Amino acid sequence: MTWLSACGAGGSEQGGAVCPPVVEYPTAVQEKAAAELDTLPENTTLVGMMADYHVLRRQARACPS
Repeated sequence: MTWLSACGAGGSEQGGAVCPPVVEYPTAVQEKAAAELDTLPENTTLVGMMADYHVLRRQARACPS
């Protein structure tokens, strides 16, 4: 529930839509996270959730500012 409440906290409003800020992670952090995900089985719930998160980040980047 904490994650959901954080989504409306920032960003710019355009036509009633709230564009959340996208946190930029350093390359080293991204590589570490990818390596950790690679150790998990493909059917792990967390792998699916991270795929959803990837889509949300792409959508937030495309959001008009």
